[in-house]
Amino acid sequence: MQFGVFSVSDITRDPVSGVTPSEAERIDAILRIAAKTEEIGMDVFAIGEHHNPPFFSSSPTTLLAAVAATTKRLVVTTSTTLITTNDPVRIAEEYAMLQHVSKGRLDLMIGRGNTAPVYPWFGKDIRHGLPMALENYDLLHRLWREDIVDWDGRFRSPLQGFTSTPRPLDDVPPFVWHGSIRTPEIAEQAAFYGNGFFANHIFWPTEHSLQLINFYRERFEHHGHGTKKQAVVGLGGQAYLAKRSQDAYKEFRPYFDEAPVYGHGPSLEDFSKRTPLTVGSPQEMIDKTLTFHDAFGDYQRQLFLMDHAGLPLKTVLNQLDLLGAEVIPALRLEFRSRKDPDSADAPTHESLVRAKYGDLPSRQPRPNANRGDNVTAGSPYQESPSASAPREG
Repeated sequence: MQFGVFSVSDITRDPVSGVTPSEAERIDAILRIAAKTEEIGMDVFAIGEHHNPPFFSSSPTTLLAAVAATTKRLVVTTSTTLITTNDPVRIAEEYAMLQHVSKGRLDLMIGRGNTAPVYPWFGKDIRHGLPMALENYDLLHRLWREDIVDWDGRFRSPLQGFTSTPRPLDDVPPFVWHGSIRTPEIAEQAAFYGNGFFANHIFWPTEHSLQLINFYRERFEHHGHGTKKQAVVGLGGQAYLAKRSQDAYKEFRPYFDEAPVYGHGPSLEDFSKRTPLTVGSPQEMIDKTLTFHDAFGDYQRQLFLMDHAGLPLKTVLNQLDLLGAEVIPALRLEFRSRKDPDSADAPTHESLVRAKYGDLPSRQPRPNANRGDNVTAGSPYQESPSASAPREG
């Protein structure tokens, strides 16, 4: 089981101090939050992708490269890579490069994005969002697994004899999560490819997320990737912690009440009761998170949103200290004791390499006669002996 922190990269006015941080301050803060995530013993740090104010994370690969360079074991990932407005060729190139520079400490979550104005900025039409997401991922999947790709589709120009570079580290593509709040076609796509499915699980009651996850598990088994128990599931969550529950509600209330995403709606108490939001003591967070296991069974990744709604950096870092000291150790023990031996472990680059090669050495791709050069779809280079290990077709 992996635990981590994710950020949506919002720049929001602090309703208590009245201060709105600058972009520079928020970017610096997120690097410090990522460092703290590793320091407190968590496993994953994730950042979203947005191209509109009030968000700053328009280039998650650049930011995650900085995080990877300043950490030693933290898995860096996206909490959304926009599979619609990004060209899948660029996704293949950029995330393969990040996989190399992070030494395999990378995976990514792909999603459609639901901000309508962003689509025309990149020459796209939101009315094509779903078919574009399906087609673009199909191409990305092939680009990471086929040395030479011939491809013709609806939403981008054709490819002929194309080789994406760099090739994935060890010739093993990064693990992909498909993120969705409400779309069964995305759950079906995750199941079809045997990838992970990530339910945002922030704004909706557990019953809503459970429908999609159960559907994904059934289709994962249907497509022959394993049993329902072996499907790979991730969940979002959000929390505000204090030693005493009443202090947590008092401190977080002004941020909740003014938050653009859920302020001016249900009360904090009502929202906390009806959704996965946890406001309270460390023990209350432990108890509520365990209800996710009660509902969903074994799952592989739990990410928490901790830095939203204008919370100042000092407060976020204090929250993370509480999380790391009192919540995560207890959750690790509980989840470990509850785990069904037949359920899947969280995928890592190392586990994917073992699954592909067994005890054989991994293959490090290099130019050779079986790899295109994007000019002639061939190459005069000779196959090197070290490039002859087994590989996927």
